Amino acid sequence: MPRRIEVFFYGLFMDVERLHAQGAHPINIRSASVPGFALRLGKRATLLQSPGQRVYGILMELHHEEIQFLYSEATVRIYRPEAVLVELNDGSRIPALCFNLLVTPAPDEGNAEYAATLRQLATRLNLPPDYVESIR
Repeated sequence: MPRRIEVFFYGLFMDVERLHAQGAHPINIRSASVPGFALRLGKRATLLQSPGQRVYGILMELHHEEIQFLYSEATVRIYRPEAVLVELNDGSRIPALCFNLLVTPAPDEGNAEYAATLRQLATRLNLPPDYVESIR
């Protein structure tokens, strides 16, 4: 049985139904956050180190093959894995992989449609309302 690893998602891959549609079968799905980072939206989402900030999302376990398949699609192939320390709602912390862009989107670069879809998903996942409202 292949080993599963923890992965923190903060963008549209937080949607488990989307992952199922792509053949992934995540388990141990939990709301979580990563302190010290901020969400930056351009054409795609990424995280930037930002002391005092916090990004909310979903932590789940996937097989390496599932992760590799998810990030092999052309629109997300440019993401690279990074290690983060994820905080669960009970205050415990778990190391996990998180995928980020190598190049930070410019502050004036945006994608209103992506932001609106991400806000809807974040609302459905019951992420904190002030965080959801900050997704622009």
